Amino acid sequence: MKKTRQQRALETRERILDCAIEVFYERGVARPSLTDIAKLASVTRGAVYGHFANKVDLFSALCDRVRLPAEAIGAIDPDSCDNDPLGKLRSLWLYLLSRVASDPQWRKILDIIMHRCELVPESGQIKQRLHLGHCEATARETELLRRAVALKQLPADLDVEAAVPLMHAALVGVLNTWLLFPDTFDLAEQSERYVDALLHMLRTAPSLRQAAPSAAQADDAVDPA
Repeated sequence: MKKTRQQRALETRERILDCAIEVFYERGVARPSLTDIAKLASVTRGAVYGHFANKVDLFSALCDRVRLPAEAIGAIDPDSCDNDPLGKLRSLWLYLLSRVASDPQWRKILDIIMHRCELVPESGQIKQRLHLGHCEATARETELLRRAVALKQLPADLDVEAAVPLMHAALVGVLNTWLLFPDTFDLAEQSERYVDALLHMLRTAPSLRQAAPSAAQADDAVDPA
C-alpha cells in the first residue's frame, strides 16, 4: 500500500527526533548543529527545518516524547484526587521512576535534560521551560500535601513549606543518581521503597513539624491589642 505524503513526512519527523536523541546523548545539546542531526538521519538540513524552526523547537519536541517529572506533577488536577491526594502523588512518582527504569528512550531523554543541556544562550528557552515546570510542580506538591494534612493523611503540624523542597529534591536526586550511576542500585526494584520512605519521613520526622508558638506569640494571638 502506497504511503501518503503526510505519512512519509511523519516518519521523517520521527526519524529526525530519534537521531537527535542519539546526537544530544553523545555530544550534549549546545555543540551539535542541526546539520549533524540531518546527516545521521540521512536527510537534508532543509528537511530538518521543514519540521523544526530551530534546535530549541526540536529539543522541545524531543521532551514531549516523555512526561517530564515536573510537568507531570504540575498537570495533576487536585480536584480529581480529593479523597487521596497523598496516594495520587505516590502513584505518579512510582510511575515516573518505573517508566524511566524500564524505557531506554525515556532514560536517554531525561539524561540529556539533566546532564547534557549546557548553560549557554541558545539553551535559555529550554532552561526556562524546565524552570517553569519545576515551579508548577512544587506549587502542586504544596497544594496536595496541604490537602493531605486536611484529610489527616499527614500530621496537622507538618511544615509543608519545608517538606516540599526536601521531598522533591530527594526524589529527583534518586533519579539523577541512577541516571549517572545505573549500576549502583536497581531503580525499578527500589523505587517503591524510596518513595514510601519519604512519605514515612513526612509523617514522622520531628524536624518537619512546625515550631510551637512561644508564650508571647500565643498571648498576641489571643489579644492582639
